[in-house]
Amino acid sequence: MPRTLRSVSTYIALAIGLAGLAVILYAWRLPPFSSAIETTENAYVRGQVTVIAPQLAGYVAEVPVQDFAAVKRGDLLLRIDDRIYAQKLEQARAGLAAERAGLANSDQSRAAAEARLRAAVANVASAEAALRTAEANWGRIEPLRERGVVSQTSTDQSQQALDQARAAITATNAAVDVARQDIQTAIVNRQSLVAAVEGAEAAVHLAEIDLGNTRIIAPQDGRLGEVSARLGQYVSAGTQLMALVPNQVWVVANFKETQLAGMRAGQPVSFTVDALRHARLTGKIERFSPAAGSEFSVIRPDNATGNFIKIAQRVPVRIAVDPDQPLAERLAPGMSVVVSVDTSASR
Repeated sequence: MPRTLRSVSTYIALAIGLAGLAVILYAWRLPPFSSAIETTENAYVRGQVTVIAPQLAGYVAEVPVQDFAAVKRGDLLLRIDDRIYAQKLEQARAGLAAERAGLANSDQSRAAAEARLRAAVANVASAEAALRTAEANWGRIEPLRERGVVSQTSTDQSQQALDQARAAITATNAAVDVARQDIQTAIVNRQSLVAAVEGAEAAVHLAEIDLGNTRIIAPQDGRLGEVSARLGQYVSAGTQLMALVPNQVWVVANFKETQLAGMRAGQPVSFTVDALRHARLTGKIERFSPAAGSEFSVIRPDNATGNFIKIAQRVPVRIAVDPDQPLAERLAPGMSVVVSVDTSASR
């Protein structure tokens, strides 16, 4: 083979080798093709998807919404047959009325006991006056009896009146004690009746809550997912009826740990959305996950084996979408995006 042809073949092989090396360096972003732009395709749109479920059991009486409809906070999403819960509320209110009547009767009983106490105290005063009169009569008759001036009958009558006055004092004092005990009994009973009234009021509030829970309303603005509830369907507490997706969304990008060195919160971000024909939107880094994604997995990796292979872990990065972007309204949780971060940019 001529020497010239061998030289040309050598140069061609060398060029091909250099081109392949350049391609490899470029693919792995190695010098001299290293860049401050860090990119990942492992990124998705995220949102707070709220599962709508009832807090009580019953038959579905009304479903005024449809799949994928936009709703406002407070809009009725579903109504459960409320006849049983309405009657339970009326029953609780009737029980409360009965307990309040018992409490009012207790107040009346205490008032009556206080009146009896006042009457007993007045009787004590009357008995004391009668005793003083009887003692005065006996004081006049006793000296005359010793001199034989008065008859035995008058003496006996005066003695009997004195004994009756003394017994009346004892009886009226006992009546005062009984009246005071009646008042104390009314006070103690009133405390239990007050507790019963409070329990009945709590039962009314619980019945009102149950009746209100028959109407399931939207907790915030957003769009509904698939509505699985059907008219006449029996649902129990916790049955998944539909999902509500709020309007606020963000992006979670899972960067390799080797890409995080130059990233800071507040740095600008651009990303393209596959579902929007790779339209480009912008945002900012909000915060970084406190641990790699593998730490939150159900089955955590165990590297304490002899067949260890080092694998670059991925760390989730939360990215806020800049407002006032027309296409941002079309972002939905679960969409795939490609995120690029300029690590040379300041915060």
